[in-house]
Amino acid sequence: MTHQLEQAIAQLSKLSDSDQDAIAALILDELADEQRWQDSFARSQGQLALLAERARREIREGRVRDIGIDEL
Repeated sequence: MTHQLEQAIAQLSKLSDSDQDAIAALILDELADEQRWQDSFARSQGQLALLAERARREIREGRVRDIGIDEL
């Protein structure tokens, strides 16, 4: 465990049980959200590779032009 995490837990231990539970729920939700994002990203690698190849092909074929932010 890192020193910073140890400090955070020490501070959390001073809170009421309900406040500790609320913060724990936030942390667990954040960790679950990160896991869902990583799982989704891992499953999308095939699609991302296809999109990247399509972009490279369109560049090779000259179907892409450089534009400035004002032209969007």
